[in-house]
Amino acid sequence: MSSSTRGTPATEPAPSTAEPLAHQVLAGLAQHRIATTGQLRRMLRPDGTRQVMSRVLNRLRSDGLADRTVLPDANRTRTQAWYLTQEGARLTRDLPVLRGRPPYPITSTTAASLKTPHTLAVVRAHLAFAADARRLGHEHGPWDWTPEVSHSIGEGERLVADAVMHYTAIDSEHRRKLRAFVELDRTTMSSERLAVKLIEYARLFQYEAQPVGRRRQATTGPAWLRRYPVFPRVLFILTGASRTRLENRISDLQAMTAQHPLVAALAQEVPLGAAVLEDLEQHGPTQPVWTPLTGGTPQAWSEL
Repeated sequence: MSSSTRGTPATEPAPSTAEPLAHQVLAGLAQHRIATTGQLRRMLRPDGTRQVMSRVLNRLRSDGLADRTVLPDANRTRTQAWYLTQEGARLTRDLPVLRGRPPYPITSTTAASLKTPHTLAVVRAHLAFAADARRLGHEHGPWDWTPEVSHSIGEGERLVADAVMHYTAIDSEHRRKLRAFVELDRTTMSSERLAVKLIEYARLFQYEAQPVGRRRQATTGPAWLRRYPVFPRVLFILTGASRTRLENRISDLQAMTAQHPLVAALAQEVPLGAAVLEDLEQHGPTQPVWTPLTGGTPQAWSEL
């Protein structure tokens, strides 16, 4: 599902270098929650040096706007993951690129360490798409990837997508707007719990918000139309286990797609796919590394 336009402005593939790097780092941390020094460099200054990014981060830490946690590493290197302090989150609350995004300050290194592995894996996925977009001349930058987006699915329950991605594929003058819900699986939950996420997306696809008051119309249409012109693709990205185990989990997602009536109905209208994170990083998301959950040969994510 996609829409196509000509001449429609879209976000830049990378932030303008005219804006101070410190401001971009604050905005990037507010948007993505946690990122390593190397990830921030690839996100904001892919042609820059690690030393420049380190100087900016250390200055923000001295000013009390950012802090860091040191990640355990088998090679005994000191990989630092950065996040905003409460004061840093307060300063970024009104940035135009973050309008409508509530701040999520992390109050301690302990709290950061609990969120770090999953959050950094989500950033890895974003960077794979961003690098591919730069290579192909497409548009997908730091502000086109929004983590932790919550949606009501009725009965007081909510679906929180790991990320919502906006991507503009450009072919000559033709601009193709693509959107996707992204679910990042590090193999920390059971395969069945992972597959149940498909039921939640199927419920979101069908959910219609009930109007308040008896005099209003009985229905207002699907609730997702308030946010998206078309329902985004649903992409599962897996990592953290052997190839065999990851392939088994993808097979379980395919089984849920085939066997659950709500998910089967969703699959008739919405592209569903799964891929291994390391394949995205090695080959690129636009290569045929995605397994369609309805079956068939691997494809590019945009062609599911």
